[in-house]
Amino acid sequence: MLRLDGVSKVYRVGTFGGKELHAVSNVSFDVKDGEVVSLIGESGSGKTTIGKMILRLLSITSGTISFNGVDISTLEGGELKEYYRKVQGVFQDPFSSYNPIFKADRVFRIIREEFFPGINSREWNTKVESTLRAVGLNPDDVLNKFPHQLSGGQLQRFLIARALLLDIQFLVADEIISMLDASRRIDVLNLLADLKSRGLSILFITHDLSLGYYISERAVILYRGCVVEMGSTEKIYYNPLHPYTKMLMASVPRLDKKWEEVEVELRAMEAELSSGCVYYERCPVADKDGGCARDRPTLLEAESDHFVACIRYAEERPPLYKAS
Repeated sequence: MLRLDGVSKVYRVGTFGGKELHAVSNVSFDVKDGEVVSLIGESGSGKTTIGKMILRLLSITSGTISFNGVDISTLEGGELKEYYRKVQGVFQDPFSSYNPIFKADRVFRIIREEFFPGINSREWNTKVESTLRAVGLNPDDVLNKFPHQLSGGQLQRFLIARALLLDIQFLVADEIISMLDASRRIDVLNLLADLKSRGLSILFITHDLSLGYYISERAVILYRGCVVEMGSTEKIYYNPLHPYTKMLMASVPRLDKKWEEVEVELRAMEAELSSGCVYYERCPVADKDGGCARDRPTLLEAESDHFVACIRYAEERPPLYKAS
């Protein structure tokens, strides 16, 4: 359905734009029909940048993003509008999506005016109410309210409902449950799972490993804008191959260890720091005098539906990264 092929995003920074910031570097992956793919990485890894490029909110420096075989950068006018009928996004901060001087449900009126001009009021109101209830909102509690009168969680679910009103095919979900309380998080995740079962494809952007495991079939691990590992969620979580993925897994709080013990282990993993490729400075197993310092690794297929970008893995293979 949606494919990224060698996508990069470079910003000109510094005095007179004399320097380059590579926010995303040569990223390739796809999301199939009815599939949930988690895009996982720490803050600044390029996750949101990728989501915005898919939604045409940011331009692509190089590479292509195609939807159903069509390069989205070529879409204009009616074709672009049709793209937005099928592809929508919900981002982490709902407050930035609302004008504070307009009532929150103005976003629904815009959807009606742009995409459903011929629908009658009764049918539209029924559609809006059923969609709001599907995301756990009572229409009587939230309609005709200004943004400041609603909680962050309510505003976030409003945006999810806006996307669902279009009967979309693809959803970019960027940290969409970060502002929801625990009781609502599982409701939204189950809603996404239900939508997936009906054919909706989802790019689930998160830094929460447990959520990625819960919701997705495949995962893409990003570090400094580069894909360091990707494949079956089950394989990545139970047999992480890249040092960064292993460190992410080790950082998850555990009941069988005090956090002080985990911190000691993480510091030991980061003990030998230097400079080099995207993960070289933090990699505990980098070859200080070899290719790790010189070369940018490419994704290798370690096993079926499991890829890792690591020079040391290519050189020494399973013994170095075999899960304990």
